[in-house]
Amino acid sequence: MSTKAVRTSDPTSDAGVARVDMKFEIVVIPVSDVDRAKEFYGRLGWRLDADYDSGKDFRVIQFTPPGSGCSIIFGKNVTPAASGSAQGLYLIVSDIQAARKALLDRGIEVSEVFHDAAGVYAGTDEPYLFGRARVSGPDAEHRSYRSFASFHDPDGNGWLFQEITARLPGRIDPATTTFASANDLASAFRRAAAAHGKHEERTGGQRDENWPDWYAAYMVAEQAGAELPQ
Repeated sequence: MSTKAVRTSDPTSDAGVARVDMKFEIVVIPVSDVDRAKEFYGRLGWRLDADYDSGKDFRVIQFTPPGSGCSIIFGKNVTPAASGSAQGLYLIVSDIQAARKALLDRGIEVSEVFHDAAGVYAGTDEPYLFGRARVSGPDAEHRSYRSFASFHDPDGNGWLFQEITARLPGRIDPATTTFASANDLASAFRRAAAAHGKHEERTGGQRDENWPDWYAAYMVAEQAGAELPQ
């Protein structure tokens, strides 16, 4: 199995083909008790977008996680999949400890933060991207993509927090910089501030009057997976 990362800013093999934007919108979650699932996902603090009941043996409920462009739906006669069969559903966060605490404060059971055992693809733990042998605690080097925490809904559908602060090259449009929430923006400012402090140390400890420009360049480069300013 190849582990070579494929990174490109051009998703098409034919430059003459016009790009058609496709926005991933919905994931269907199979549940056995619709009202119980509604209560659980509401308790997560997710936005309730719709609860449509036809009165004719069909009901669909939609929730959206904070800052997400993708929503979930579940209900009655929405999917033939077995309840609890949705696994490995990723929720990307910039601060995994804060995300975990937010759910604990809402009374939701969440695993301890863990990381992978050097990419081991074996073991009895539930599947996740970097292996199935968990090591307690966050990644020692606090690398993006490497720290996780998991939780389940009442049917056993499995969710994973994954901490990402810097994307690999080619994973987002370099011309676009967006933040899903004020918390994400604040976290980006903190990382830029820490990096800028080291920058000022390298330049003799003098105050950089152009720090807003440096911060902006750092935050845009970090999101795009480009080389960070020094």
